[in-house]
Parts: sequence; structure tokens; C-alpha cells
Amino acid sequence: MATINVKGPVVDNDTGDFMDYFEMQNVCPKKVSDALSNLTNGEQVDVQIASDGGDVFAASEIYTMLRNAQQNNSVTANIEGLAASAASVIAMACSTINMSPSAQMMIHKASVGSMSGNADDLEQVMNSLNSTDQMIVSLYSERTGLDDSTILQMMSNTTFMNAKEAKDKGFCDNIMTFADSQKQPVFSNSLAAVPTQLGLARFKEILKAGDLQPKENKAQKPTSQSNEKPTSQSNEKPTSQSNEKLAILLNKFNLTKENFNAKNQ
Repeated sequence: MATINVKGPVVDNDTGDFMDYFEMQNVCPKKVSDALSNLTNGEQVDVQIASDGGDVFAASEIYTMLRNAQQNNSVTANIEGLAASAASVIAMACSTINMSPSAQMMIHKASVGSMSGNADDLEQVMNSLNSTDQMIVSLYSERTGLDDSTILQMMSNTTFMNAKEAKDKGFCDNIMTFADSQKQPVFSNSLAAVPTQLGLARFKEILKAGDLQPKENKAQKPTSQSNEKPTSQSNEKPTSQSNEKLAILLNKFNLTKENFNAKNQ
């Protein structure tokens, strides 16, 4: 599996080299190209996104790379934090978009920094911005099925969407869940009841609360050499007091032999 981290600003390659020199987090087209260069057909590609956005043309280049990768690979975006502006454009390239329940997506119109020039220069910049906005609108519209005018209005309003809103509008496919059921499953081929991981963890807590120690391994080697014979006390069975203590704790937590597993499914 290949993992592409879209973390920090989306920048061009030269800016990426500059930021790397100062150990500043970023993503640039070259990094994505390098990550995709050794892919084998059918290999999963995960794109982890937490970025405020950045250079729209660098994002467009990355978008194209990810779309091309889908010809032979499954590409999944996992939005972990904010996917804003250019970072949301990158997400649109993925076949599946998952969002953390705490994540957000932001879309807005393209902009430029400070500049100087005459009226013709400014008009050219305005035309370029309008063209860029139309390009972005087409990507969002293709993904969501919303009409262009609705998308453009959302961009004009600088729209933030939480995971549910993004899913309802078609900007993402799934909202991530983080349940205990995601722990590695235990496969069995037996009719015998096997304690669950949750049940075992709870049992250990009971032992700790009751100041009870598990049986020592009889095969354990002595920590020091000695000619003394082991006393009979080391091989004694747990006292009746300990047994009573354990029985009380098991009964308190309703963890009898019959319902130990059923209680913790």
C-alpha cells in the first residue's frame, strides 16, 4: 500500500525544496509523483489529508496524477483534519473520500496575493481567476452532482462543511468510525466458548482491584542460585480466603462461568 501525506501547504516543487530545507511540512507534485512511481497494479493508495490548501496549480497537477493512478489502482482519501481550498481539490481526485467526524472541508474562490500593474494587467488577472474558479467548479460539480451555480455560490460564500454536511452534499462518501470492533478480530473454529478481548481485559481489572495475582509459571527459573530446597509454601494452592475474594468479585461484576462471554460480546 502506498501512502501520500497531504499535510501542510500545497506548493510547487521549488517551494517544496525550500520548505524541506528548513524542515517545514508541505506537499508538492514531485513528492506525489515519487510515491506513485513504484506502484504495482491493484495496489491500494491512501491519501491522508490535513491541509489549509495552497497553490491551485500544484493541486491541479496532483489531482491529475491521482486520477491517472485510478486506472490500475484504488485511491482513497482520508480527511483527518481540515481539507481547505486546494487540499479539497486534491480530495476530489480520489475514488473514495472518507472524513473523520472531527474533520472539515472548506471551499472558496481562487485569489492572488498583492500585485501591481495597470488596468490591462488587473483585467488579465481577473480573467485568470474567473477561469480558475470555473475549473474548480467543474471538479466539485462532477463529484457531487450539484449544479455549477450552486457550487459557485458556495465558493463565493467561503463554505465550511463538517463531515455530515459534506456527505449530505456529496463532497465525501463516508464518515469514519472509531469503535472497539475495529480491533483485530479473533478467528476460531471451535464449539467451545472463548473469552473475548474485552472480557479478558475486564477480568484483569478485577484481579487488580482484588489484589489477586495470577498463578506463577511453575517452569520459571529461580532468580538466584541457591542450595536451599524450595519450601512447600511455594507450591501451595491459593488460600480459601483468596478463592472467596475472587468469587465475590466475579459475582459483583456478574462474570460467572456461564455468562462470562455473553456479558462481553
